Amino acid sequence: MTILGPESVAGSTRVPATTLTEFSTQMFQVAGLSAPNAATAAGVLINADLRGVWSHGVIRLPMYIQRLQNKVANSKPNIQTQQVAHSAVSVDGDHGLGLVVAPAAMSATIKLAKQTGIAVAGVKNSGHFGAASYYLQQAIDADCIGLVFTNASKALPPWGAMAPFFGTSPFGFAAPTYPGEVFMLDMAMSRIARGKLKFAAQRGEQIPLGFALDTKGKPTTDGSAAFEGIMLPFGEHKGAAMSWMMDILGGVFTGAAFGGDVANPFKRFDVTQGAGHTFIAIRADLFEPLTVFKDRMSELLKRVKNLPKAHGVDEILSPGEPENRKALLNLQQGVPLTRDVIESLNSAAQRLGLAQSVL
Repeated sequence: MTILGPESVAGSTRVPATTLTEFSTQMFQVAGLSAPNAATAAGVLINADLRGVWSHGVIRLPMYIQRLQNKVANSKPNIQTQQVAHSAVSVDGDHGLGLVVAPAAMSATIKLAKQTGIAVAGVKNSGHFGAASYYLQQAIDADCIGLVFTNASKALPPWGAMAPFFGTSPFGFAAPTYPGEVFMLDMAMSRIARGKLKFAAQRGEQIPLGFALDTKGKPTTDGSAAFEGIMLPFGEHKGAAMSWMMDILGGVFTGAAFGGDVANPFKRFDVTQGAGHTFIAIRADLFEPLTVFKDRMSELLKRVKNLPKAHGVDEILSPGEPENRKALLNLQQGVPLTRDVIESLNSAAQRLGLAQSVL
């Protein structure tokens, strides 16, 4: 049993990506973002939807809008970037949306890496930044290797503990390739993205056993009980240890909130989030010419794909390849949205006083 994607839910509708982009951009602008920041924030969400990462797409738009309306996310952040070392910048997001702060921080990281070969940015006073893949794409578009670390609101227990403390905190890594090839890893520390539990709960869907515990520490297949309860890490103690590492790199290291202090964006509409991120960009031509690097990446991908296939496997795919294929399909056919998501988006638009609806 898996949590159904929107294209598999009865009554879902495909909406052109351009329509979703225009709708989301207008929503963000009416909520107070500048036109450039609104376009950036919408772009992060639509990128996730196109890649099939629906749990981090426009399904979350009403949450971001409410945070702006409640003024716990700064609609006009004064993002401060300070070079603190030869190859390092500190970024203070001024409690803006992570969808605005994180793209600016990765841009600053890439700009410095182009000069120094490798650069790191530590980001504080940010918020939930959506899918890490957007920032990885920024890096590879600039012919850089990209690494993304973030912390998040508490959802996972440290190994041996019985209470949520660390976030599901996605890790990201990507390397430049030739067109048509990809290596992009974007993974949470949990067995499943927490956002999928949130929306399984919203739809009254069951989840696979072993993904989460309820508030009493008992295994559950109830999406609502799981979202309110305890997420389980991938790889048991290994995933739990990595979530700890993410809190160090995203929180302790950067000056952001840490140790369970990052506010839950869906539940705490009365406080800023205080999330932190670390971005690293490395010029891919640091040790070899760029064409040689990409040739070697191509050769590595080819060698892996030519390996004997396990029973029942038709094709060996690289990390990011399924998402890239999904993006091509969704660009052609439209982004699938379930009826409850469409109703949620339209309701959020009405609360903003917009006559426009997404569908």
